[in-house]
Amino acid sequence: MNQTDSTSEKTRVLVVDDHPIPRSGIVQIINRERDFTVTAEAENADDGLAAIHKELPDLVLADLSLGIGKKSGLEMIRDMKAFAPTLKILVLSMSDEEHYAERSIRAGASGYVMKVEPGQKLIAAMRRVRAGHTAVSDKVFAKIVHGFGSIPAGTGRGYMESLSDREMEVFQLLGSGSATSGIATRLGIGKKTVEAHRTNIKAKLRIRTAPELIAYAARWVAAEGDSRPAPPTDEPE
Repeated sequence: MNQTDSTSEKTRVLVVDDHPIPRSGIVQIINRERDFTVTAEAENADDGLAAIHKELPDLVLADLSLGIGKKSGLEMIRDMKAFAPTLKILVLSMSDEEHYAERSIRAGASGYVMKVEPGQKLIAAMRRVRAGHTAVSDKVFAKIVHGFGSIPAGTGRGYMESLSDREMEVFQLLGSGSATSGIATRLGIGKKTVEAHRTNIKAKLRIRTAPELIAYAARWVAAEGDSRPAPPTDEPE
């Protein structure tokens, strides 16, 4: 980082990521740039929200998977935008952009970058978001232009896109091996609410039984970032 640059002239960045070593690398990449400086770091949603109130950053770089806690990355984004509507938020995540970029934009983010991208692409996306533009891939941008939710459920990608954000969280936790009680604790909701989400997920994905749902969710989680297994095509009972 060029020490002759005044911090006040730089874009102040908050980095929210629950993995210390990758977060440290991200901070180093950002601080090498003359127009950015990381003024705060957080490892979970609660700490991220606290940093927003305390530090008032110009831009937030946030992961979606924030480890153990009741608040997801998407919920954190919504809360941050509720507190600071003009805040710029860029998601940096390992989660497949095909299924999470659109959800992130709907939550209030201005861009989405996969962690597999090189550092300069991240910096370019940060500058684009800072300028008031949306930073997503051409494929995701095309979906935004044509409107969210235009793909009907039960056809191709529409299976997963028909899930609400909360249903997607429950689905991921099921695939990670969490039981109903664990999901309820993790998300801060009741067991009956989790069961209702499971029922809705089975209906939307056209899955008949709970074991089939868990098996499909496990395959989905295992395939994160790779080609996804197709859901069953039979109609639900």
